[in-house]
Amino acid sequence: MPLLQVIDIDCRYGTQTVVHGASLHVRKGGFVSLLGPSGCGKTTILRAIAGFEPVQRGEIRLRDESVSQPGRSVPPERRRIGMVFQDYTLFPHLNVVDNIAFGLRGLDAATRKRTAASMLDLVGLPGYGPRYPHELSGGQQQRVALARAIAPGPDLLLMDEPFSSLDTDMRERLSIEVRQILEERGVTGILVTHDQFEAFASSEQVGVMHEGRILQWDSPYNLYHEPSSRFVADFIGQGRFLRGTLLAPNAFETEVGLIRGDRAYGWPRGTPVDMLVRPDDVVPDGNSGALRCEVVNKAFKGAEILYTLRLPTGSNLLSLFPSHHEHQVGETVGVRLAPRHLVLFRADRDA
Repeated sequence: MPLLQVIDIDCRYGTQTVVHGASLHVRKGGFVSLLGPSGCGKTTILRAIAGFEPVQRGEIRLRDESVSQPGRSVPPERRRIGMVFQDYTLFPHLNVVDNIAFGLRGLDAATRKRTAASMLDLVGLPGYGPRYPHELSGGQQQRVALARAIAPGPDLLLMDEPFSSLDTDMRERLSIEVRQILEERGVTGILVTHDQFEAFASSEQVGVMHEGRILQWDSPYNLYHEPSSRFVADFIGQGRFLRGTLLAPNAFETEVGLIRGDRAYGWPRGTPVDMLVRPDDVVPDGNSGALRCEVVNKAFKGAEILYTLRLPTGSNLLSLFPSHHEHQVGETVGVRLAPRHLVLFRADRDA
């Protein structure tokens, strides 16, 4: 039985429905993410799970008990849920150990101090108890906020853009470390973020949201390689689309020639289609028969270089070359298309 079940919920602010029929299940000890642009409804779902927002339709079940239904809601303090927010909300006048111990009401002072110290060890900050928030870096403050949230022993931890003020490398590193910490404690985690790399680095399942709906709930691998809609394909990863015409269930004609794939589509012959081409689908090829493209932009990424390539027809593709394959803007390079999967969308609709 999943620890958390969100079943076909709607949430409204006034007359505006901001979450439409959202459903998700999270196993005990799992770590998942809600991913999407600002205003898509992901934070509202998180607040509904926490008990801060009512549901107008559907149900939320925690430990197989109903905690939210239309007209009925278990108060947040009775749900045994921890929360970590973007702004950390640490008390500036309390030192680190007292910040962590703040939520441990009902315990004697010695037990609270001892628990706080063990939490600091858990998040990699032993000996930081006497310091104050202003003496810590952003990453250290976020670790203290995490320690405070899990000190009372919640079954579920909800995190709302907790790393957004940190740099990219720190975000990815902390998201991985947080998952490891929660696994050690047996705590289930849900992360809300707009950063796909942060979500992919830590989560076993990710829900991509748009306009209040979860469009696809899937593994990071499937979201990248098997997007279920044009929006998910555009939002996840980097890619371009090649326009073409379906000639057979597994073949279509494009501006760069006939392409055959590993799957069949049931649309009629002659249907206009767009093929998703990821940067890793475009590989360098020095052979004379390769597709010749002009380098119009380049971005060095350490082990790889991301090139923007202009086809002879004028369309652009992205390609990742090993970094020792260095080319200059304006240079002509040879490539070939090597998509592992043929991902097509009808050009006249989002399909």
